[in-house]
Amino acid sequence: FIGLGNMQDVKQLMAMNAISAPVQGLDMDAAMLNAALSQYMHSRSTIAKQAINSHNTSKRGNNIDQENNSLIGVSFEDVRADIYPLCKDQHGCRYFQRKLEEQVPQYRDAIFNAVYQHFVELMTDPFGNYLCQKLVEYCDDDQRMMIVEKVAPDIVTISLNMHGTRAIQKMIEFLNLPNQTRAIVNALNANVVTLIKDLNGNHVIQKCLNKMVPSDNQIIYNAVCKNCVEVATHRHGCCVLQRCIDHAVDKQKTQLVAEIVRNALTLVQDPFGNYVVQYVLDLGDSRYTDSMIKQFLGNVCALSVQKFSSNVIEKCIRVAEPDTRAALIEEMVNRLLLEKLLRDSYANYVVQTSLDYAEPRQRAQLVECIRPLLPAIRNTPYGKRIQSKIHREQQRDQERHFLASSPFMGLNQASFPFNPMQLGGISNQNLHPHQVNNVPANMAFNNVFENQMGNTSMVGLHNVSSAYQYM
Repeated sequence: FIGLGNMQDVKQLMAMNAISAPVQGLDMDAAMLNAALSQYMHSRSTIAKQAINSHNTSKRGNNIDQENNSLIGVSFEDVRADIYPLCKDQHGCRYFQRKLEEQVPQYRDAIFNAVYQHFVELMTDPFGNYLCQKLVEYCDDDQRMMIVEKVAPDIVTISLNMHGTRAIQKMIEFLNLPNQTRAIVNALNANVVTLIKDLNGNHVIQKCLNKMVPSDNQIIYNAVCKNCVEVATHRHGCCVLQRCIDHAVDKQKTQLVAEIVRNALTLVQDPFGNYVVQYVLDLGDSRYTDSMIKQFLGNVCALSVQKFSSNVIEKCIRVAEPDTRAALIEEMVNRLLLEKLLRDSYANYVVQTSLDYAEPRQRAQLVECIRPLLPAIRNTPYGKRIQSKIHREQQRDQERHFLASSPFMGLNQASFPFNPMQLGGISNQNLHPHQVNNVPANMAFNNVFENQMGNTSMVGLHNVSSAYQYM
């Protein structure tokens, strides 16, 4: 029934219904009439609302384009008196941003004067915050200082807001005088940790790290060091702490890492704190890494069976100094402990890493402890990998033993009374380059070595070039 213009339309529609359904009772006719009237009144109400909106729009001098819903053909003077309310409107906000981009001082000053007293409110407004960002970019230093002083008492509240955090970050980005920066630093000083742990506020702290000089950021390092565990074990805090390391000068980095090392045993077992520990290890600076790793000595097996700390222990084994690595692995060279570690879904990876990085003597000790346990874990995925590692290690041991017992050990080319490539009258000068390594060992070769080495021949050498390989 939408679109009915008057009661005559209703009557005509009722007549049509009567023709199409002549056997209708009185109650049905009444119901149909009520339904038609209801639709008709709804239609007229909608039309009336549209007319009112159109009338209100025309009262503003047709400044709103109904199709694009944006300010068109409006001079700045036409809206000068309505700057504050319009900057909270999507299209009004865009209009004033464009005026600021024109860099006309009269426009800038008029907008500043209209919104300055409302700056805290506008910074958290869904549309007004964009005008605030544009204004701190284009205003002069005196105006920017006034904005900083106006905002400073409420900077924490604004920073915690999803819109306000962007406006504060933009303001920090355009601080260019020491007194402006000092005002912001003083305002943040007592609330650094609160902001670090907030979804929106942590970005303000990161903007300070990016844009301010290290001396101005010292308040951040002091707060983080004082609350190291609280910050490092927080979802957002662990990320901010890593950025603190990135932007620190040497003194600040030493101060911060010292606190991380002191709390390493706690942090390594935390879902977020373990990433901070790994970040320090990844610095590759022995001033920090070795002291960090030594914090875990005496707890290697206990940490290896935990989800988060097991990853860190693996990394420690990879990056540790040889003596420290040996001390870590030594805690696992125990058959009873190894059985538990091998059966654990996390610790077995630590054992595999130990096999890869241990010195030969210590690796052999590990293998001797593991070998009797292999039948019990052979059918598990990690058991197969460990068995494969041990098998490869056995092959390497056999090769080393073979080389150690070879009669060629200690001999150099000058010890041989012939040029091996000229055995049997064959000269390497007459061979194609691809044939040099395929010269067959002949009787002359065997006879020479039988005479030279007391009838001892080298098993497994199939060509002369292989002899050189083992010399």
